[in-house]
Amino acid sequence: MPTPPRRRNARQSGKPSQPGGQPQGGKSQPGGQPQGGKSQPGAQPQGGARPQPAARPQASNRPSGQRPQSRPVRRSRPPLRRSFVERNRSRLLWVGALIVALALGGVVYVNLTSPAYACSIEWTADPTPTTAPSATPHLGYAQEDMGRTHVPVGSVVKYRYCPPASGNHYAQIPLGPIPPRVYGPNEKAVPEGWVHNLEHGGLVLVYNCSTTNGGDGCSDSAQATMKTLYQNWPVSPICGLQPGVVGPVMARFDNMAYPYAALVWDQILPLQTLDTTQILTFFQQEDERFNPEQQCTPSTAPSAAPTAAPTATPTQAPSLPSASPAPAAS
Repeated sequence: MPTPPRRRNARQSGKPSQPGGQPQGGKSQPGGQPQGGKSQPGAQPQGGARPQPAARPQASNRPSGQRPQSRPVRRSRPPLRRSFVERNRSRLLWVGALIVALALGGVVYVNLTSPAYACSIEWTADPTPTTAPSATPHLGYAQEDMGRTHVPVGSVVKYRYCPPASGNHYAQIPLGPIPPRVYGPNEKAVPEGWVHNLEHGGLVLVYNCSTTNGGDGCSDSAQATMKTLYQNWPVSPICGLQPGVVGPVMARFDNMAYPYAALVWDQILPLQTLDTTQILTFFQQEDERFNPEQQCTPSTAPSAAPTAAPTATPTQAPSLPSASPAPAAS
């Protein structure tokens, strides 16, 4: 059997292998053309295009041997401390609203409880001199006229004398003049209202509930007596007005030195007791004679006017009216 011939290597054949040459067996050597047309690193690509060199890192400007500076670390800011107002805003709002509500309530309470008028002097009568036996007993005293200006409703009027038989007053029905009737102890009837009734010729009976001055006007018996007096009230002596037109008004008034007082314009009858006979006599003597706003045209005007100030001697009593509506000369 013939022996196969041995392969001769390059060393034996005396032909050294050249770098970049074609190796035997068709294998690609470094720097040569690989089989199958695949590009190897460092090999020349097909088509003559040269590969782009890799980007070199930029040179640092820092000196050699110096370590790179580390970036500054941003420290977190501490949380801002809120002010007292910011931390308690809702509570402060509630407290403020409560204070405003209390203030408004206080104003309303003061307006409801404080009197709507003021007094300088509690009027008192001088002693009455003894009259002649044949003279007609005169009831009442003149009180200084305090004007009659109409003021806005709600105004606080300061009267020189209390109870006032004249003075500034409201001019808005039913606040002034007020409806004639008996006003109970807890019903509000201020002089700014009923002074307008006096101006129209009505009579006002005020009663005192203060025990300091012996007032008993708030008692059940006194209230019942005043209601009976109102129901039996006569017509006015000059104009013949029916009860309930301009008077009578019966109301509580504690700022006076007497338990009771009957009033017509510029005239006052102080009373220690609720004497209905004296009240009716005073009404017949003095009503509709001096009031500036007459409700009718009397045939004869009164010739006497009330004195300028309270005097020790009562004013001359006019005679009781006759069948004629005109009063007798006073």
